[in-house]
Order: sequence, then structure tokens, then C-alpha cells
Amino acid sequence: MFIKSLSNIFSRPVFYRRVLLPLSGIVILGILFLVTAFWVFLSMPAEKEGIDSFFLVNEGASLSQIAGDLEERGFIKSSRVFILWARFKDVSRKIKAGEYCINPGMPPSKILGILNRGAIATYQVTIPEGFSRIQIGELLEKKELVDKETFISLTGDEEIVNRYGLSGPDLEGYLYPDTYRFAKSHSAISVIDTMIRRFFEVIEPLKEDIELSNMNMEEIVTLASIIEKETARPEERPVIASVFLNRLNKGMRLESDPTVIYGIKDFDGNIRKRHLREKTPFNTYVIRGLPPGPIANPGIDSIRAVLLPAETDYFFFVSKNDGTHYFSETFSEHLRAVETYQRSRGRAKNN
Repeated sequence: MFIKSLSNIFSRPVFYRRVLLPLSGIVILGILFLVTAFWVFLSMPAEKEGIDSFFLVNEGASLSQIAGDLEERGFIKSSRVFILWARFKDVSRKIKAGEYCINPGMPPSKILGILNRGAIATYQVTIPEGFSRIQIGELLEKKELVDKETFISLTGDEEIVNRYGLSGPDLEGYLYPDTYRFAKSHSAISVIDTMIRRFFEVIEPLKEDIELSNMNMEEIVTLASIIEKETARPEERPVIASVFLNRLNKGMRLESDPTVIYGIKDFDGNIRKRHLREKTPFNTYVIRGLPPGPIANPGIDSIRAVLLPAETDYFFFVSKNDGTHYFSETFSEHLRAVETYQRSRGRAKNN
């Protein structure tokens, strides 16, 4: 009788109806519960209204560390479910280090997507035309993007200079002034590389003009940097370029105040007569020809002015104290202009 009962229980229709069917229902309900739980977790943010905050993923951080930090800071409700979903999506090893802007009001699925795409938070920074590499380093440090001393050291490293096929003493002149977006996770060398590559990108259309000029790249950028510091007026740059090129062709000294200033350590803002007499590699009142390298980082207009200067017979110019200059062909005319425009103040004060 007992054996018959077992046989009845395990007979296919009875076993299916009394055991397998209920068990299958439980399994299906369990799967539906898990799927629903996952859906709720992935689609429901930790907070209804969150505030954008920065979240840092450290280099080498594991998925469990990242998920734990997200839960601890209130971006997600469950680090365990987040880890399971990341592994299911096969992105557990693809999360990139860096600083992210996320919000506890975002669904966890969106947060994981941001981390997986490497959508690192970036900061806009504009490098003004005519900034020196020291000024650029100071600006980037102020924006908390790089360490100034590291930036200055790297831009003065001969090995790094040679890496870009440049022959100057440093990277002054080639850190192209433009608007960039950098992340705090970017290294100083990657920031430098971005700026140098931008320089070569913007001068590419001028390649033919560069080849036709009688100057090499370093000479072009050096003269462009002087022009950049002499005037902020784009329309004057080709004219000032013609003045300096005319002087160079005649073997005259450039006598450019910005070059003198560049060679003064800890310049206090006042250029004095003794500075004009002091022999430094950058004092173009003393040396002939161009200084040994650029004195700033010029924009494309100043570079283009060197390659496509105005055709003039000017050899002199003086500031009119309104942002423009008066140009002269002769020294006597120049002296009269100096008397007219600089009467109220000396260009160089007595020490």
C-alpha cells in the first residue's frame, strides 16, 4: 500500500500538480521579486531631490570600495545591489578614476553609467594670450588643477621640450593660450600635452607660410611673443611686426621693454634706466637680434603677424597711452612723438 501511494505521488500528473507546479510558482515569484527589487533600486534615486556633489574615484579603487563610498555618502541605498548590477553589466572593472559630478537624486543606473563612461567633472579655464608659463602655472594652481611648481618644472624640462621636437630652453611660447576644460584627475604633464598639441593644431594652416619665411619655428614664436606683449590691438600687430622685422634686417637692436622685463627677476612693475643698461640674455636694448627664446605664449594673431607683416618703412613706435601706438620712419620723428605722448611721464624712471 505504501509503495502504491509513493507511486501515485510521483506519477507524472500528480507530481507535477502537487509538487512541481507550486515549486515553479515559488521560483517564478522569487525571480519576479528579485527583478522588481532590482528595477526599483536601479530606477529609484536615494533622494527625491538631490544636490549635485563631487565624488572622487581614487586610482586603483575596487568596485566594493566605490560602492561603499557611494552608499556612505548617500548617493545609493545599497552597495550590495549596486555591485551585483555592475557585475551583471560587466562594468565592474571599467570604472575610471577621477572626480565626478553626481546627485543622490539620480537613479543608481544613471550613476553607474556616468562612472562607466568616465564622464569626469571638468573645469573651464581660459589662458590669456601673452601669459608666461609661470603665470599659466599660477592660474592653473588657483583653479586647483595642477601644482604650480610641478608645472613650471615640467615646462622647463629639456627632455620634455625635446619630446615635442622643439629646441628652445623651455616650453615658453608653445603653451597655446585658449579656453580648455581640465579635470582635477589630469596630471600636469597631460595638461601641458593638451596645450602643446593645441599649438601645433592652430599653426597647421600656416605651415606653408612658415616654410616660405626666412625664420625657423623658434624665431617666429619668439618674435610673436614680443609682439603679443607690445600691443593688445589685433590691427596693430602686423604693423609692429613690420617695425621689428625692419630693425632686424638693418641690424638694429629691437629695444623692446617687454623683453627687458622678462629678464628681470622679481620685477616690481617699474622699469628703470638701470634695467635698460643691464646686460641679460633678454635685454634687447643691449643684445642684437632676438632674445634666446619666447617671452610669453602668443596667440595666433601675433604668430600670423610675423608671417604676414604689414609693408611699412617704420622703425620706431611709442605708446599713445590709450592702448594704441604712434609709428615713425625716422628717429627725429620718433623723438617728437615721444615728447608729445610721453611728456607727462618718463618711460623709464631714474633709480
